[in-house]
This record gives sequence, C-alpha cells and structure tokens, in this order.
Amino acid sequence: MQLHNCSATWRETVPVREVFQGKTIWQGNVEVFDLAGHPKAKRAYGWSHPEGDDNKGERFVAVLEIPPVDSPKTAVKMAIYSDIKQGKI
Repeated sequence: MQLHNCSATWRETVPVREVFQGKTIWQGNVEVFDLAGHPKAKRAYGWSHPEGDDNKGERFVAVLEIPPVDSPKTAVKMAIYSDIKQGKI
C-alpha cells in the first residue's frame, strides 16, 4: 500500500451487504489485506463501486483496520458514515 508506506498481502474476499431501515444501501465484495510495516494497522479493506450521475465512473475505497473498524462490515459502515458526514450521500 504505497499510500500508507507499508506492504500489503491479499488475504481473502468477503461479501458484505449493508442494510439500513430494511433497504440494502451497499452490497459487494470487500478485499482483505494483511499489512506489514504500518505503525497502527495490521489489516486493510478495499473495494470499488460505480460513481457519478450515470454510474460510469468508479470509486476505489480503502479503510485501515483501526478501531472502531475491526471487520469488512465495519469498514463499509465507516466509509458510508464518512460519505454522509461529507455530504456525498
């Protein structure tokens, strides 16, 4: 992971479905990576999803496993929460 100045090794792919008030707000695969050399995180989670008015763009998301993030599911939740706070959703 060049951005965080550490190395990453792919570990697994985990399907995640995030539901809010009975509606699926995100569904997809989250890639899990073990990190070496990062001062705070031992793991990172990454995925992509369509973006833009026509959904022709693609957004890549990476979240470090730093509390409260402790799983692919909480990584997705925190990314959604961050987007809401920033007015992206």
